[in-house]
Amino acid sequence: MHALHARLPKNFVLEERLERYADAIELEPAHLRGRWAEACWPGIGVAGAGAAGPSRFREVRLDLGCGKGQFVVESARRNPDVLFVGMDAEPICVAYAAQRVCESGLANAVIVPGNGMRVREFFSAGELGRIYLNFPTPFPRKRDAHLRMACMERLMDFRDVLAEGAEVRLRTDSQPLFDFMLTQVPLAGYRLLWSTRDARGEGLEVAGDEVATEYEQRLCAQGARVHALACTPGPAPEHVEQTAELSLAAYLPQDLESLESIGYAPHGMEATVTNLRNRALRESGDGSTAL
Repeated sequence: MHALHARLPKNFVLEERLERYADAIELEPAHLRGRWAEACWPGIGVAGAGAAGPSRFREVRLDLGCGKGQFVVESARRNPDVLFVGMDAEPICVAYAAQRVCESGLANAVIVPGNGMRVREFFSAGELGRIYLNFPTPFPRKRDAHLRMACMERLMDFRDVLAEGAEVRLRTDSQPLFDFMLTQVPLAGYRLLWSTRDARGEGLEVAGDEVATEYEQRLCAQGARVHALACTPGPAPEHVEQTAELSLAAYLPQDLESLESIGYAPHGMEATVTNLRNRALRESGDGSTAL
């Protein structure tokens, strides 16, 4: 999720919140590696209490960067036989997400502190049926590219934990990050299942009516367009090499005015867009409208 820090309400005490909603938080996820579907079944693990029927969840799905948990909780509500694991590195988000899980009363959602760099520590081979990357921080600069969750290196990590036929799904408001990810899919030996540049418009039939995150709702209200794709691992590449341009500035449209027409610049790239537009104005000899 984007690096937007949640505002703390008055008298919010993080430690107290984490303790109050501890039933929805798994602090030692590595201990559940290879047995999430069974260990979190109601009455056995952290996910809830008492249920008749099967003794394990049909599938385990991971939401990387779960934020305040809206996506995890609503997805869990719609898919009661699937375990949803929400992971976030921000303690405040962990507290909010755990509160939402507890208050929902759902038995198929759990929150984990952590980030995508540790998926292989927390999950075993073939354990995940889907990984969601909902609005990951784009880290536009080349020097920060290694921090991106949407990149070849992370896709290679995900290979080790995805089941056969499993998917990685990305949603982002950042057109440059989306276009960069399109270069990363084949480099990691994945097959693109579908993609859309308007997941909340004509792309809904392709992308599916997935739950909107809090961040997504806010962005769409500002005029942002949601880009989305799904990919699945194919044959592993014999030689893994990053050949794509890492700076997201390289993926901005040449016609920067197209961004102005929709009134929205990609997250984290507002200054870059302004600088490039001003440079173009100077080179054209007309600096009268430079920002």
